[in-house]
Amino acid sequence: MNPALTRPRSVLFAPGNRADLMAKLPRSTPDAVVLDLEDAVPNTPEAKAEARIITRDAARELVAAHPKLNVFVRINAPHSPYFADDLHALTPELAGVVVPKLESGADTLAVAAALAGRGLSLPIMAGLETALGVWHAHDIMAVPAVAWAYFGAEDYTTDLGGTRLSEPSGTPNLGVPNLEVLYARSRVALAARVAGVPALDIVVTRLNDDAAFLVDAAQGRALGYAGKLCIHPAQVALSHSTFGPTPADTARARRLLDAAHAAAEAGRGVITFEGQMIDEPMLAKARALIAQADAESAQAEVGAESGHHE
Repeated sequence: MNPALTRPRSVLFAPGNRADLMAKLPRSTPDAVVLDLEDAVPNTPEAKAEARIITRDAARELVAAHPKLNVFVRINAPHSPYFADDLHALTPELAGVVVPKLESGADTLAVAAALAGRGLSLPIMAGLETALGVWHAHDIMAVPAVAWAYFGAEDYTTDLGGTRLSEPSGTPNLGVPNLEVLYARSRVALAARVAGVPALDIVVTRLNDDAAFLVDAAQGRALGYAGKLCIHPAQVALSHSTFGPTPADTARARRLLDAAHAAAEAGRGVITFEGQMIDEPMLAKARALIAQADAESAQAEVGAESGHHE
């Protein structure tokens, strides 16, 4: 796994039964890719069994051809009849395993134990996609094996018996996109922050609508998400533009820290910068932004290198 994957801006999915699409995943230079054995594969024993073989081979080929690419496999949920067999599709070379519909800390510990039983120490990207999963978000993310998490709005709404008002169904959304999942989306982001785990935001199912994606992504960033789940290559660049610091942001942060350093050298404890009173939380935010920019610059170099090894 590339050590720069501390705050992934984009995680791009491809169906685990489509070797052709999985081979193309690096082209858009996402921070991570997921070969999906769950939702993207028909829900039959035969289809799942065939996809496991295709996914295992595709994962090995991607890792061999793009050694710095973060490759994940999403298996089926722990309570699914396919879970145990899906473990056979996992290899130690993966960056991690995506586990959907986790509902408790006990669920998560059981998954970690099942992985260990196969000699795997893969970190887990935890999917919080049900009412119980959102309710127990902190317990799930407190398990040491969990390194990332994501919120799944579609499955969550279905489990809750609700309706996705913001989907293009003709149903009014009260003028606020995603209002119906705001509480759950916020709860997952808050739990992730408390646990120190980067959280990935909901998918946008409206393809070929860049404006809708950017609005949705801006909401996720405002709530504290690190990046976005992507289901189309074109969404990767949009996600990076939203979740990564802009050059202007980084330049301003550096000027702010330079001004603070100069003030400290002159013995001044309180400073103003560009008409704004500056305190320690603002300086901490500037330092964090620069650290993120540096990490993402390193990640971009890795992604470009991975994308060029076609």
